[in-house]
Amino acid sequence: MRIASISKCLTMMAVAKLWEEGKLDLDAPVQKYVPEFPEKVYEGEKVAITTRLLVSHLSGIRHYEKDITKVKEEKEKANRAFKQTKPCQDKEQKEEGGKGIEKTDSVKPRKEHEGEVKSRNSKPGRRDKEFEQEEYYLREKFGSVIESLKIFKNDPLFFKPGSQFLYSTYGFTLLSAVVERASGQKFTDYMLRMFRDLDMLSTVLDDNEAMIYNRARCYVYNKKGRLVNAPYVDNSYKWAGGGFLSSVGDLLKFGNALLYSYQAGQFKNTHGKLLPGYLKPDTVAMMWTPVPKTEVSWDRDGKYAMAWAVVEKKQQCGCCRQQKHYASHTGGAVGASSVLLILPEELDSDTIDTGLVAPPRGVIVSIICNMQSVSLNSTALKIAREFDKEKWAQYID
Repeated sequence: MRIASISKCLTMMAVAKLWEEGKLDLDAPVQKYVPEFPEKVYEGEKVAITTRLLVSHLSGIRHYEKDITKVKEEKEKANRAFKQTKPCQDKEQKEEGGKGIEKTDSVKPRKEHEGEVKSRNSKPGRRDKEFEQEEYYLREKFGSVIESLKIFKNDPLFFKPGSQFLYSTYGFTLLSAVVERASGQKFTDYMLRMFRDLDMLSTVLDDNEAMIYNRARCYVYNKKGRLVNAPYVDNSYKWAGGGFLSSVGDLLKFGNALLYSYQAGQFKNTHGKLLPGYLKPDTVAMMWTPVPKTEVSWDRDGKYAMAWAVVEKKQQCGCCRQQKHYASHTGGAVGASSVLLILPEELDSDTIDTGLVAPPRGVIVSIICNMQSVSLNSTALKIAREFDKEKWAQYID
């Protein structure tokens, strides 16, 4: 199925690997790798866009909406709505506080990116504003990632790079060009090789012409509330940000590879039997470190990091609401919705030092739906909590 914006997490894995190998400088202007992308000026001042800014959506490059006024209006409207509902949310949290239960999804998202909005409470057939953007429905086939830059490369920036957050799939289209040049391979070839290394054999390009075994149909509700086939689109303009097909099993393998890499350095007494992770532990820690000035539409407790939304461990008072550390990403595309959530297990020294357990340790939840505008993040979080509770119950027994 289409995994939509979880594609960004896959692309970030490639970026991180190239950075570890010394082939990609996260802080160099993108023109070092992609001279075809014009240098940018904001309010008369020359500005630089870097890979680090791209992966955290701080570049100023637009999303599907071209009108900056509309973007600002939507943001202000969403902020006002959140302020109005916050007193009720705070009351809910106080009532739940004495139970010591993590309640991150009691704070409802103000607006899910890429169309994942309010679907649980919406009537069938209601159209999300996000999916009214014409560029969601492009049918042109682009021969290369460099060629697809023409859609947005000459458009003005919405703000000075580094100053604000704006979720941008086109930022990842530019990122794919950076990966291509840094790796010395076609972006698509590099990604497919990485999937093979990770044993993700069902993860491929959403190529309309290719015969892909078990490819799922995509569905939407029409204006009359009837279920129909999703319209034809060509996603070759956004491989990196929303153009891959995958399976639940492959996404679990991907999550396990990340979790293993993250935890591998914590296990000391393995007598050399523990293989290294695909990435270094410090690299994953960097990827999962919240970035200032960012926000997350699908999880109010989170901040955006590097192609991942991250919630940090937090508890303000004893016997009160707890937040556990986890990373997630949702996705919404034409005829598709998805979520991938990784909840690392909190490892104590006794567990690590005994050598009786090995990484990965934690809960990974993957949900893919071949239906447009289905909100899945809170469901994934509830599932992760249930499995996490079960693990803790086993330790207590």
